[in-house]
Amino acid sequence: MSGVQTLEVAPGDGDQRLDRWFRRQFPQISQGRIEKMCRKGEIRVDGGRVKPATRIAAGQKVRIPPLPDQAAPAPAPAIAHMTVSDADAEMIRAAVLYRDDHLIALNKPPGLPSQGGSKQTTHVDGLAQALRFGFDDKPRLVHRLDKDTSGILLLARTRQAAAALTKAFRARDTRKIYWAAVAGAPLPRMGTIKFALVKAPGHGKGGEGEKMLCLHPGEVDATSGAKRATTDYAVLSNLGTRAAWVAMVPVTGRTHQLRAHMAEMGHPVIGDGKYGGSGQENLGDGWGAQLGGEISRKLHLHARSLALTHPMTGARLNLVAPLPDHMARTWETLGWDARDVPADPFEEAAS
Repeated sequence: MSGVQTLEVAPGDGDQRLDRWFRRQFPQISQGRIEKMCRKGEIRVDGGRVKPATRIAAGQKVRIPPLPDQAAPAPAPAIAHMTVSDADAEMIRAAVLYRDDHLIALNKPPGLPSQGGSKQTTHVDGLAQALRFGFDDKPRLVHRLDKDTSGILLLARTRQAAAALTKAFRARDTRKIYWAAVAGAPLPRMGTIKFALVKAPGHGKGGEGEKMLCLHPGEVDATSGAKRATTDYAVLSNLGTRAAWVAMVPVTGRTHQLRAHMAEMGHPVIGDGKYGGSGQENLGDGWGAQLGGEISRKLHLHARSLALTHPMTGARLNLVAPLPDHMARTWETLGWDARDVPADPFEEAAS
């Protein structure tokens, strides 16, 4: 057992959460233990009480209470997560769309979680060990996609890039366009959805079964936990009143925002069992998340493109992710072709 220590945050370790910094310094200490020490005021930064999520800066002094010896073995699950099989390494490397010394862009496959959770042992955050490409540290996630949503996912290779990208996402300095196949044909063909979102009661401790409910914007102030949410959408093509190819821009970035918003309009994303009812066949009335026939029952939601300013070089990056196999088959079946639509339909509409 060590005594009380005071550590100074090194220049390269600033602008990150206290708990993440702490785990790097003392990997034998669990997240739960860190949270408890923060609650009791045993961990302090520059003499003040802090929370695990407090962001620390280079040069700050962190009070470290007595801890078990660093030689103590880490929990078995943490060791297991450090190992990536050859097959998984090959899979995640094949998903790389873009890479430089500062960031990596993946075309995340559907069905692969961004981070670990309840019963999730294989996820992008863990597989990032295979994406070091000569760097000492694995790249860090700077945003997330739902497990069943495919498409562009960014990882930062340095803390400086992570801080800059996180700031860009928070400031909405990036532009994300999603493609989806939805039930029915939304009218008007272009518009903005402004339903607020709040978590439905009853989900598990780890977020299992989490679902968002839509609210009128006027109900936000009177509803605990409700958050405003805005989505722009445009119909790119449609199969009569049976289904439509829709582009969406999440102006805000709430949990399940696009899926919940489209379902609230009566046009759930094809394959969305959570918001569209996996057993409901869509007969053209705009409701029901299954088209039947040869159309896959998987979720048809894809992060198609991401435009951003490079956090280090200042160059403009425009990243595009090909459709996953199940969506490509649907597009072929319905006669939809990416070459027939603008890369950014909202930009053309504004000009």
